[in-house]
Parts: sequence; C-alpha cells; structure tokens
Amino acid sequence: MSWADWLRKPFAALGGVDKTRWVVLDVETSGLDPQRDQLLAIAAIAVQVDWERKRLSILPGDSFEVVLRQTSVGSSRDNILLHGIGLQRQREGMPTEEALRAFERFIGHSPLLAFHAPFDQAMIGRHVLEHLGAALPNRWVDIEQLCAVTHEKVKARALDEWLAHFGIVCTPRHQAAADTLAECELLLRIWPKMAGQCHSWSDVEKLAAHQRWIARA
Repeated sequence: MSWADWLRKPFAALGGVDKTRWVVLDVETSGLDPQRDQLLAIAAIAVQVDWERKRLSILPGDSFEVVLRQTSVGSSRDNILLHGIGLQRQREGMPTEEALRAFERFIGHSPLLAFHAPFDQAMIGRHVLEHLGAALPNRWVDIEQLCAVTHEKVKARALDEWLAHFGIVCTPRHQAAADTLAECELLLRIWPKMAGQCHSWSDVEKLAAHQRWIARA
C-alpha cells in the first residue's frame, strides 16, 4: 500500500482508540510538498479528556519532540530562517527510523489532532510508510475544522488568524514545539462549544466532518 492509498483510507479504526488521551502535533518540513519534501521535526503534546466532567487538560509533561537526521541538504536558507533548524542540527538529528519508532511509541493508540491536519498526516504518513513499512492506524482530526464549526461567524482560516482572534500569543511561530502548544491552547478555547456537542471521540470526528458541508465566505 502506497502512502497515497493510506491517505484515502477512511477514519475507521484499525485498532483500539484511546478516547481519553489525544495528541496534538505539529511538524517542520523542508517545503510544502508532502510528496517530495522532507520531514525535519515533529513535536507533540498530549491532552487528557475527562468526558464525565467535560474537562480538557494540557499535559506538558506528556510531550514529545524530535529532529530527524538529514543525510542531504533538506532546507533552503529561507526555509531554515522560517523554522530555525540549521543544517548542523539537521545532520545531528535522530536517525529517521529511530525517530519515527519513538513517535509511534509516544502516540500509542491516541487520536491525532493538528491544524490543517491533512498536510501533517500526509507528510508523516509518507515517511512512516517509507521507513517503517506500515501505516499508522491512528485517527486524525483537523483543529481548523473544529474551530470553524464551533465558531461559524469568525472569518479566520490561518492559524495566526485564529490565535489572534482568541488572543493567544505564540512566540516564536513556525517552531514545532511552540506551535503545538499554541494549538493546544486553541483547542482549550474551543472546547466549551465542542463539549456541548460531543460525548465521545466519534462525536468529535462527526463534528469536524460536518464543517466540510458548511459554506465559508
């Protein structure tokens, strides 16, 4: 199965789903083409969901960050200025297979959330298939879709626009760990409206999917 085939698979679980521990993640890459560019870094933070009390908690101590070793020049100068991962740090990163195995262990059976998740899903999915030989079974949801469906009147699309709307400060931007924490805080801001409509992870998936049918100006 190719990485493209994996992307076309539905959200149907291939294994158990951890419904009370979600993982919010962000990636840094050498470019914006998930079919050709390289995965440089992954950062992830777990959040705990208490469905009975309708509480969502960020777990900073349950986090993950890794820079993947690049055997060739993977970033242009402008790209490095954006994400801050210099060539030396790229060369000294963790071997790709080892890094992806560690990421796989960290996420376990947790659902994965990211802002504009299809890009992260495609980038990680391609590298996992190339280096580990099998797709991750974890479910994915796009935080941007959750923002849009819970705050329909907000005319925001980009992460910076949503952060500005909620007054969330993220300095510096375009660094995976900082962006991931900002995305966790964004999730906390929209959680009250999510909790009013969701009673399980499957409800979260349905809520995000519903956004696709909403016309956005």
